[in-house]
Amino acid sequence: MNRIKTDICIIGGGSGGLSIAAGAVQMGAKVVLIEGGKMGGDCLNYGCVPSKALIASAKQAHAMSHGASLGVADTAPVVDYAAAKDHVHDVIATIAPNDSVERFAGLGVQVIEHYGRFISETEVQAGDTIVTARRFVVATGSGPLVPPIPGLDAVTYYTNENIFDLREQPKHLIIIGGGPIGMEMAQAHRRLGCAVTVIEGAKALGKDDPELAAIVLDNLRTEGVNIVENTQAEKISGADGTVTVHTPNGDFTGSHLLMAVGRKVNTEKLDLDKGGIAHDRRGLKVGDNLRSISNKRVYAAGDVAGGLQFTHVAGYHAGVLIRSMLFGLPSKQRTDHIPWATYTDPELAQVGLTQVQAIEKYGDRVETVRFEFAHNDRAIAERKTKGLIKVMVVKGRPVGASIAGHQAGELIGIWAMAIANKMKMSAVANTVLPYPTISEVNKRAAGAYFTPRLFENPTVKRVVGLVQRWLP
Repeated sequence: MNRIKTDICIIGGGSGGLSIAAGAVQMGAKVVLIEGGKMGGDCLNYGCVPSKALIASAKQAHAMSHGASLGVADTAPVVDYAAAKDHVHDVIATIAPNDSVERFAGLGVQVIEHYGRFISETEVQAGDTIVTARRFVVATGSGPLVPPIPGLDAVTYYTNENIFDLREQPKHLIIIGGGPIGMEMAQAHRRLGCAVTVIEGAKALGKDDPELAAIVLDNLRTEGVNIVENTQAEKISGADGTVTVHTPNGDFTGSHLLMAVGRKVNTEKLDLDKGGIAHDRRGLKVGDNLRSISNKRVYAAGDVAGGLQFTHVAGYHAGVLIRSMLFGLPSKQRTDHIPWATYTDPELAQVGLTQVQAIEKYGDRVETVRFEFAHNDRAIAERKTKGLIKVMVVKGRPVGASIAGHQAGELIGIWAMAIANKMKMSAVANTVLPYPTISEVNKRAAGAYFTPRLFENPTVKRVVGLVQRWLP
């Protein structure tokens, strides 16, 4: 048995683990990284990267058949589903070297390619190596949650971990789950020529502002996605290359089944109890400093920290932990400035509080300003006018922003910056933007906050009138 002593031992080579490893080793710490699966984690191999690559293929197919309004004749795209998957894997392969064992070994990180598990409060074993460290970081991420639906184990089904390896184009894809993953894959497959039915037990895109979610869902339905809400899958059956989902509202039969009902944290291989590490089904129990409440040597980053499950959150956690573990400085996470986006068309994005949440917290102190994409000149030029932005404001500062529309995932960034830095609405309103750009949606929303204060205020009008009479 080999034994290693190090400053920091990281379990998990996804976004959070890799960011911590790269930062810590380049600042002089000794780092061991343990990863039993693929470097890059879920995001590179099964999530963010492959899904966006497939969405890009679908967007191109859709553009070919929807050019008439721009003066370009519609033409039926000839979709090669297998070639689209080749594109997906080429994108993964292009990015993979940034996350590779070779790159991190070159930086000075000792990488152990085995799954790690705690054997005591101060030791982790990976293969035939035992690592003792001053600090441990658990960054093992999450995987697809597959509920125990009767009959599911008797049919072939897909999750985000293997749908991107499927090369046979589904004739009719049934998706159980109407969250971001389900809706992104639904639209992508519909645009690539598949019939698609989404079965959701509650409301599709239910974690987002319902008014804005409706804009997205209406567009998906217009494109031909069958979205069945408030319907639970009770049983699954299959025969002769088909799969049927049985529900109280009828049976739905297709050629392929994708499970997209949610995520579960990857902690089952860690033997956390042997490490004296408190945990539950949401992950490790940690404080705002991301430190275990029961074993002070242990920290969590990313999905296993029990909060928001996004790649960029794991990267953010890395910064929080590097500050505390390397420099001994107080460092705590916050969540009010964390944005997220769903990459449907139109896109859906959120940061901070939704309108309902803001009213619940601040009551009548909240002002909600709105601006429709239909009044943005660039959106008009590109025929991308379906969209709306809502910004929730308290005492001149934004506390939340919700956007449905073209490039919403890009637009949300300025509101994330404003909330993170406690900026006022005037900071956005005073920003000069190039014309014409979609980003002017943000500026116009900020301007809408000042409209009643400047143009509908009798005091302002009296002052201007006096100035005009007396001004030389």
